[in-house]
Amino acid sequence: MPNIHRNISFALVNIPVIMNPAIKNNDTSFNQLHKKCAHRIQYVKFCPLCKVKLKETDIIKGYEVEKGEYLTFDKQEIEKLRPETEKEIEITAFIPISEIDPIYFEKSYCLNAETKSKAYYLFCEALKKTKQVALCKLVIGSKFYYAILRFTPTGIILTTLYFEEEVNLPTTELNGKLNDKELNLAIELINSLKGSFEPEKYKDEYQENIQKAIKEKQNGKKVKGEKKKPKKQVSDLMEALEKSLKKKS
Repeated sequence: MPNIHRNISFALVNIPVIMNPAIKNNDTSFNQLHKKCAHRIQYVKFCPLCKVKLKETDIIKGYEVEKGEYLTFDKQEIEKLRPETEKEIEITAFIPISEIDPIYFEKSYCLNAETKSKAYYLFCEALKKTKQVALCKLVIGSKFYYAILRFTPTGIILTTLYFEEEVNLPTTELNGKLNDKELNLAIELINSLKGSFEPEKYKDEYQENIQKAIKEKQNGKKVKGEKKKPKKQVSDLMEALEKSLKKKS
């Protein structure tokens, strides 16, 4: 993904920044092949009515209002709908991050100063001292987002947010009956499993298995994989809690 140039904008202050994704995908990439000949397949844009292959210039967008009936939009019409300030990261408010449920967090980007900017370092220090995050809005690609800007020791991180209508949470509150013994056992089990967040220790076991299998295939070996041990299921809650604690002790 190429660098994205933006301006952080609040009041009369403008801070030029470069956006880069903070996360990289570590998934092993597979291509789809024809099983018979192991040749890579193609994706062809095809009109079944005209029976012709299509170029990008032949394609427009359509919104289906009824079955098979579309309102069409060409590229010029879509462009007219984009916000005027699409090159800006416009700050609308400063809020405590504790007010935002993490379920709203989507994707993060590193925002680096485009030049040696005093305004950038001043903004970082202000976020650090106030312990606030900046709520902002911006356009990335063809999509409009609300996002937050937060201070980290290495610079500003922008995290896009899901809109409320995109978050599908239950509307009814939990309402279960428990006795004190069950709750105390559950708390004891939680305390026995206390730990620290150490991301450097967490490995993608599935991807490691795939890479191992690729090497085995390259060396003419069969893919073995790991034998999966069946877990014993205990239906009684108290029995399950007690056995779990005994196993930990």
